[in-house]
Amino acid sequence: MNPDKIRSVLLILISMAGSFAAFTAVQRFFAPRQEDRSPIGDISDMEGKEVSAFSRLEGSKNFWDKLDLFFAKTLGLEKKLEETYMLLGRPAGTDPLKMLHLKLIAGSALPLIFFALSQSPICVIFAPLGFLLPDAAIYSGRIRKRQEDIIHNFPTFVDLGALMIESGLDYMTAFDRIVKIAPVKTGLEIEIEKTINEVQLGYARRDALRRLSLRTGLQEVRSFVGLIVQSDELGTSLVELLRNYSADMRFRRLNKAEKLAAQASTKMLIPLFIFIFPTVFILMLAPMIMDLVTGGMPF
Repeated sequence: MNPDKIRSVLLILISMAGSFAAFTAVQRFFAPRQEDRSPIGDISDMEGKEVSAFSRLEGSKNFWDKLDLFFAKTLGLEKKLEETYMLLGRPAGTDPLKMLHLKLIAGSALPLIFFALSQSPICVIFAPLGFLLPDAAIYSGRIRKRQEDIIHNFPTFVDLGALMIESGLDYMTAFDRIVKIAPVKTGLEIEIEKTINEVQLGYARRDALRRLSLRTGLQEVRSFVGLIVQSDELGTSLVELLRNYSADMRFRRLNKAEKLAAQASTKMLIPLFIFIFPTVFILMLAPMIMDLVTGGMPF
């Protein structure tokens, strides 16, 4: 093999390792410092301990398991991947380990592709970009779509809950009734059903509700859980709180729709200037330009 080619391959491998090391250093430098936990423990930690795919790799003798654990700990991705997997709704087709593998493959393949096209070792700067590519291209879109599915019927769910609670039912019983009478179970009904099952298995209602807010990652659900916890602690009327909250959510949704409608006219200017106006100018000026080219204007 050509010595120059061997030297180039070694250089790109060393550069890739250096870029990953730099990425890890920057990520750890800007990562928020972990604060002391209360004796009860954080709910997200409880979630991670129950479903952590990386904790099962501890003590494994398999080389690939050790390699997965090394990359997860070195890059500080254990909790991040678990949270992403949780926000995805724990789909059956993937898990945090597969997500880690995809990120590693993308982080290695992207600079190699650019190197094959350009033959320049400088393309190793794309390694961190490829490492972050699955989050931007796959997981962020799926999480956003799931959250939109959850929040779509959330005001109606809150209204039904307030109506059933006003009729004399406990709020957990009311939520259970709503889930059972739902003709189609959306992401919201599935998450509420998980919360009800957790309460039936022995979790405290407060903890189960907080786990619901963590699984959805939505501010609206966190505020909803806060209202219920506050009502339990202070003994205030939950019905009025839920009705006011539902009206506020609808009002904010209407304001958001009006804002998007107002922005639509401005956004339409971009395709107008790029596609419509040039075409109109060409149609108007083409005959005049042709006359100038072929022999001058007739007047």
